[in-house]
Amino acid sequence: MNKTIITFTAAALMLCGTACSGAASGTGNAATDSVAADTLPTVYYIKDITPENLVKVYEALGRKATGNKVGVKISSGESAKSNQLDTALINPLVRLVNGTFIECNTAYAGNRNTTEQHRKTAIEHGYIGIDIMDADGQVELPVDSGLHLTKDIVGKNFLDYDFIVVLSHFKGHQMAGFGGALKNISIGIASSDGKAYIHTGGKTEKHEEIWDNTAEQNTFLESMADACKAIIAHTGDNILYINVANNLSVDCDCNGNPAKPEMKDFGILASLDPVALDRACIDMVLNSDDHGKEHLIERINSRNGMHMLDAAEAHGLGKQRYNLVTIEE
Repeated sequence: MNKTIITFTAAALMLCGTACSGAASGTGNAATDSVAADTLPTVYYIKDITPENLVKVYEALGRKATGNKVGVKISSGESAKSNQLDTALINPLVRLVNGTFIECNTAYAGNRNTTEQHRKTAIEHGYIGIDIMDADGQVELPVDSGLHLTKDIVGKNFLDYDFIVVLSHFKGHQMAGFGGALKNISIGIASSDGKAYIHTGGKTEKHEEIWDNTAEQNTFLESMADACKAIIAHTGDNILYINVANNLSVDCDCNGNPAKPEMKDFGILASLDPVALDRACIDMVLNSDDHGKEHLIERINSRNGMHMLDAAEAHGLGKQRYNLVTIEE
């Protein structure tokens, strides 16, 4: 494997809408380059998106998904037009870890806001045996020293799982700017009411009231980081993160009619650090020579999406500097 040390900070990359030439080669300013490589989290990368390579990046992490019940957190996708992960791609990994697909109901009207309709939609998308975790209720996890939230409201069945594989489709998002590992464990694991609690910065716990109480943008992003803190405190080391960067629409899989992807696929990335993982995906967008990246960069900028990474890092959930290890194929 070939190791490249990425030393850029959010400020250095600036999300200026143009490629930052130093990041791809691992060179940067003296202050950041002086950071010892062994103090930084590792992000593994493989270019070709195949079932075999998905297994390779999982195995590279060195953390085996163990326990009686392993949950594989996916986004089940809102419609036939949505860009959710293809089960033909991910099923070999799911079988390897003896995993169960896990999701929670949405907080908006659509194809997944009731358990019956959500399960039907998920099965249509190939997610056989999916556990809609808030089908039988919800539970509260404490948020220690949250910026806005004192708790995270999650699907009741989340507590049944011994290990969580967070398998995310990296793409844009119409509200958060981008969606990756952090969004998948915050909004994704939250129940319908929990989603409302996050979206409103703690104003309401009723999903019926979500759009009447939506929070200011940075408060929403910080509330997602609060929810991530609760999930990571609960799981400890019994969690890992994989992002698949394909079908890079500016819209999320929760959008039933997403914009057409403008940027080409760029690979699979994995880490034990969700902040580093999401940051590495964004860095690859910034440093791509693909002109289609401008649409995704604009979406991230216009929603101040990087602020979620800053809030998560401030919570001690990970780092935005990392070692990038390319897995040779």
